[in-house]
Amino acid sequence: MPFTRITLLHGKSPEYLKALSDNFHRALVETFDVPPTDRFQAIHQLEPHELVFDRTYFTSTPRSDDYVFFDVTIGKPRSTEVKKAFYRRAVELLADAPGLRPEDVMITITTAAREDWSFADGRAQMIEQA
Repeated sequence: MPFTRITLLHGKSPEYLKALSDNFHRALVETFDVPPTDRFQAIHQLEPHELVFDRTYFTSTPRSDDYVFFDVTIGKPRSTEVKKAFYRRAVELLADAPGLRPEDVMITITTAAREDWSFADGRAQMIEQA
């Protein structure tokens, strides 16, 4: 039940955004045991003055204007090893399409409790199923 906010600079084509979305979700499916239909994302394209990022922080090669920030909220906690595998796979897939450089990918993961999710109808489906 991840929800991903994808933030990048304005100006990418619909095809680029689709590849970004598709391959990030594919990495979640392959490494996080996420069902293929469990796909919730919001893509935010910002003007240069609205997306502030350091080009050299924790990277050996400076970030470019293609920098993308993925902020993922998950429900089920994952181990450090699973998260590391996810980071690697996401970067591999995003390099394939849309051609994103690894140094331009930043990912954060936040875990929310089951009762913190309502998918529809004003209900807490995850705790009502348990």
